[in-house]
Amino acid sequence: MHKHHSALGVATALTPAAPVTLIRPAAAARAARFFTEKFPGRSLYAVKANPSPDLIRTLFASGITHFDVASIAEVRLVADALADAEGQAKLCFMHPVKAEEAIAEAYHVHGVRTFSLDTIDELEKIMRACRGATDLELCVRLRVSSEHSELSLASKFGAELGETRELLMATRQAADALGICFHVGSQAMSPQAYSDAIERVRAAIVDAAVTVDIIDVGGGFPSIYPGMEPVALENYFDAIHRGFESLPISYSAELWCEPGRALSAEYSSIIVRVERRRGTELYINDGAYGALFDAAHIGWRFPVALLREEESEEELTAFSFYGPTCDDMDHMVGPFMLPADVKVGDYIEIGMLGAYGAAMRTGFNGFTSESTIEVSDEPMASLYAETVAPRRRATVIKLG
Repeated sequence: MHKHHSALGVATALTPAAPVTLIRPAAAARAARFFTEKFPGRSLYAVKANPSPDLIRTLFASGITHFDVASIAEVRLVADALADAEGQAKLCFMHPVKAEEAIAEAYHVHGVRTFSLDTIDELEKIMRACRGATDLELCVRLRVSSEHSELSLASKFGAELGETRELLMATRQAADALGICFHVGSQAMSPQAYSDAIERVRAAIVDAAVTVDIIDVGGGFPSIYPGMEPVALENYFDAIHRGFESLPISYSAELWCEPGRALSAEYSSIIVRVERRRGTELYINDGAYGALFDAAHIGWRFPVALLREEESEEELTAFSFYGPTCDDMDHMVGPFMLPADVKVGDYIEIGMLGAYGAAMRTGFNGFTSESTIEVSDEPMASLYAETVAPRRRATVIKLG
C-alpha cells in the first residue's frame, strides 16, 4: 500500500482521475486506546461499520480484542484477519436473527460462544445448532428508544418488556452466562439515551428475577460531523457506569459496549475530483453508490475541504454534489461548505467516512475507488485529539 504525508500531497502529486480512499491507522489506534482505557468495561468493535481487515488488525493491536459480528461472512472475515492471534480474539454473534447454518458454523468451526436473541424461537434455534451446548453466553436483546439518536434502531429488533420474563427465564436455563443487550440507535447525541435504556434493563431484571452476568449497552456512540457535535465521550461513559453500578445484577457481572462509528469514522476519508460545475451543484466522481451513501440517502453531512496548493480567499458557499452514475438519486444535498471559486479539476477531501463509507460502496455503473493510500496527517475532525488543524478552509470543531 502506498503511503503519503497528507491529503493535499496525494492530490497534487498524483492528480488521480478516480476517487482515492485515504486511511489513517494512527487515528483508529488512538480511538481504540481511548475506549480500552476509559470505557468502564469491555469494548467490542462492531465490524459492520467498516469490515476492512487492515482496520480490524489495527484495532486488535491497539487493545480491541472482542468483535461484534452480524453474519457468518463477518465471522469468517475476522477469523481470517486475526488468524495469527492464537485464540486471543473473541467473536460475538450479535445479530438477533441468524440462519441456523450460520450459528452452527460459528460455534463448531470458529469457536463462537456468544450469541444474541430476542425470541424463544431464536433461543431454540441456537440450542439446536449448537447441539445443546452448555458453554454459551446468550444475550437477550431488549427494545429501547432511539429518541436521542440520529438514526433509529428501535423498530426491527428487541423484545418488549411484556415479553421479557419468559424469554429471560428460558435463556437463563440454557446459558452458562446470561446477558441483556440493547441498541439506542446510531449517532446518539445524548448520554441520556443510555441512562433511559438501562432503566428498561432494570425493569426486565426485576420482573424476571434472574441472575444476569453481562450487560451490553450496544453501539450508538457518536462521532463528530458538521451540525452534529456531541459532548465528550467521557460523559457517556460516566452515565453508563452509574446505571450499571445501580442494577440488581451479579457482583461479578461484566459491562460491554459495541462501538462501530466511534472507532472507525476518523480512520478514512476520500479525495474526489470536480468534473462539472452547474451553479452551486458540483459533479464529482464518487457518490450515492460509493462512499457517500449516507450523504445521499439520509442527508448526512460530512466535512469537506478544497485541496489546493494556494488556499482560496473566497467566502465559503453552500454546494450540493452529484455523483458519477446515470441516476438522479445520485445526489448529495449537503450543504457542503466550500470556497466560492471551486472549479472543474479541483480536488476535494470528504472526511469522516471510515464508518459505513467503505462498507456501503458498490461498483454500480463501473464507478469505484481504485486506490487506497495511507496518510499521516490528522483526520478532518476528531473526538480524541485536543485540536485538529484546519484543512484548507474546512469547518473544524474543537471540543472542550
